[in-house]
Amino acid sequence: MSSNKFWRSLIYITLLVFAAFYLLPIYVMLTTSFKSVDEIRTGHILSWPNVFTTDAWGKAWFDACIGISCEGINKYFWNSVKMVIPAVLLSTLPGAFNGYVLTKWRFPGHNIVFGLLLFSCFIPFQIVLIPTATVLGKLGIADSTLGLILVHMAYGLGFTTLFFRNFYQAFPDELVRAARIDGAGFFTIFWRIMLPSSGPIIAISVIWQFTNIWNDFLFGASFTSGANSPITVALNNLANSSTGAKEYNVDMAAAIYAALPTLVAYVFAGKYFIKGLLAGSVKG
Repeated sequence: MSSNKFWRSLIYITLLVFAAFYLLPIYVMLTTSFKSVDEIRTGHILSWPNVFTTDAWGKAWFDACIGISCEGINKYFWNSVKMVIPAVLLSTLPGAFNGYVLTKWRFPGHNIVFGLLLFSCFIPFQIVLIPTATVLGKLGIADSTLGLILVHMAYGLGFTTLFFRNFYQAFPDELVRAARIDGAGFFTIFWRIMLPSSGPIIAISVIWQFTNIWNDFLFGASFTSGANSPITVALNNLANSSTGAKEYNVDMAAAIYAALPTLVAYVFAGKYFIKGLLAGSVKG
């Protein structure tokens, strides 16, 4: 075996070992979710199920007890869906518009505005909890999906503006000037030229925002409660529930339900995320 083949094989083996180590928790979650409670108590955590059963999946979705309610996690799952879709749209589109204005229609003080938006990306979640709760209370939308949508929109706007501003920075100014000469106005240039050319950065922004908003726990736990909670809060309440004997198979099935949307997003849209990163790196 040549030296190159040896080192290549060593690299592949090392990567496989790390991949197996990284995927081990997922393997445990899946196998545990298909086991019965008795098998979990008497068997080994890494063992394959002796008898496959999907009872835990049905119970997690329809009958799991979360607090005083035993209606499953399905309504909390749909709470997250109703929250994440508008929040992603309402943070991505204004971010694109901000990036367009800050690069192609500069105004006095535009660098200060961008600096303030960029600064918002580095503000820790914990600092804004009390002021945000106060604002939501005064607006009358505390403990509601709408309030959570506005919170995620506001917090994500700095990131999406940063993404689009850096992408549009490398966009040819000649195309914008030519459109102006042809009579295209402010909004026409944005809708007809800039936005249709923004596929890679839209993919990055949507995946970034979708993942962060869906997986958020702190805002969900701070600004919602009970039936208005998102899936992450419900999953935490289910795991800490003290009603009856602990059913780890139900907990694992619920955790997979909660992780499934982001997993699907990366499986089917991950290539666009990579293309967007590469496009930005080449243009920059």
